[in-house]
Amino acid sequence: MTDNVALFTLVPGRTSLLIDVPHAGLGLSPGLSGRLTDSALGLADTDWHVEKLYGFAAELGAGLMVATHSRYVVDLNRDPQGRALYPGADNTELCPTRGFDGAPLYREGAEPDAAEVAARAVAYWHPYHQRLEAELQSIRARHGYAILLDGHSIAAEVPRFFAGRLPDLNLGTNDGASCDPDLAARAYAILSAAEGFSHVHNGRFKGGFITRHYGRPAEGLHALQLEIARDCYMDEARLDHWDPARAAPLVAVLRRLVENLSQWRPADHR
Repeated sequence: MTDNVALFTLVPGRTSLLIDVPHAGLGLSPGLSGRLTDSALGLADTDWHVEKLYGFAAELGAGLMVATHSRYVVDLNRDPQGRALYPGADNTELCPTRGFDGAPLYREGAEPDAAEVAARAVAYWHPYHQRLEAELQSIRARHGYAILLDGHSIAAEVPRFFAGRLPDLNLGTNDGASCDPDLAARAYAILSAAEGFSHVHNGRFKGGFITRHYGRPAEGLHALQLEIARDCYMDEARLDHWDPARAAPLVAVLRRLVENLSQWRPADHR
C-alpha cells in the first residue's frame, strides 16, 4: 500500500509549540494516479504552500511536522471511524471521493471500497498520528504542557461548504474546548490586530479532528487550528506557484502568532 516514501517530515523544536501541516502533501499512493480523473490530478484541494508560510518555525524554536502525501490518499484531519466533523453539513470522507468543487475525484468504478479505505488508514493515517501524539507527549514531558497549532488553507470561496467569501484568518478552538481560554484570547488578539486581514474565531471552521482530538487542556495539551483563505497569500489561478513577496505580509502575522504562542505559559507554570 505504501510507496516507501516518508509519510511526514518533522523538525523538532525547543519550545512548547508544535506546528503541524497535514494537508500540504502532494504524494500519491501506488497506482492512485491512474484512477483519479484528469482534473483531480491537479490536487486542487491541497493546502498549497502552508509549510512555506511557517518556514521560520525553527528560527523561533517551534517544531514543524508536515505530511508528505495528498489528502486524496487519506485525510489526516478526519476521524478514522468516519464520524462527521459537522453533523448535518456536507462533510468530506476519510478517503475523499469528491473534490471541494463537488466533482468526482475517481474515474467511474475506480473509487476505493471499505477494505481499501481501512488499509489506507493503517498505512498512512495511523503512523502519522502515532508520531504526532508521541511528539506532543515528548513536549509535555519537557515543559509540563504542549501547544499544537494545526495549519491549514483553503480556497477563499467554496460554495460546497460555505456561502460567500471566507474570512482571511479563521481561528478554531472547538468552541473553546481545545485549549486554555487565555491562550485562545492571545492568539485571536494577534489575528484581529493584523492590518489588512479579515478574521473570525470559531466561525465556519472550529477545528477538525486534529484540534478536537489533541486539544485536551485538562491534560496539559492545547490545540488550535488556523484556516487561511488562500487568496490572501497566493494567486489561486497558479496553485503551484510560490511568491514569497506576495506572502510576506501574512508570514509576518504568522511569525507574531508563533512568537506569542511559544511564549505563553499556563497559569500554573508562570
